[in-house]
Amino acid sequence: MNTPEETIEVRLATESDAMMLARLRYEFRSSFHQVIENDVLFIERCRAWMQDRLRKDTHWKCWIAECGQTPVGNVWAQLVEKIPNPIAEPEQYVYVTNFYVRAEHRSHGIGSKLLSAVLAWSRSQSVRTVILWPTERSKRFYASHGFSITHDIMQLDLGVDLDNSQYHLR
Repeated sequence: MNTPEETIEVRLATESDAMMLARLRYEFRSSFHQVIENDVLFIERCRAWMQDRLRKDTHWKCWIAECGQTPVGNVWAQLVEKIPNPIAEPEQYVYVTNFYVRAEHRSHGIGSKLLSAVLAWSRSQSVRTVILWPTERSKRFYASHGFSITHDIMQLDLGVDLDNSQYHLR
């Protein structure tokens, strides 16, 4: 479906959007990874998590792109606090995650509208740095919006076996 950019509205999510957002999360993640949890159980667990994070005065925000009343994409951002610092260094940054636009609505500026909302909010929080972990496919999109690859982040995989953890197997 070709969606004209001008018919898309981007708004801040509320607690009442949690179920719809949980369904979008399942749709997003199950589209390119093997599912290890029953969809009904996952959606309920995710809904509860999202509803808690969408309450006022949390460090999480979510924006929804809608065509009419139909959700076509979303993006989440977390304001991450750092320990106070006596030098000229920012004490918070924004982590962007779960950025998803339904396949049939891609390449119409929806992702750019969602990202613009996140960046405007980030600036309003006096944040200097926004971080994310892109997929190979999304790297060009982020680069076109001014993101660059840095080499100062380190990661350690602790090797936790997710198949036998808290998740409910299918």
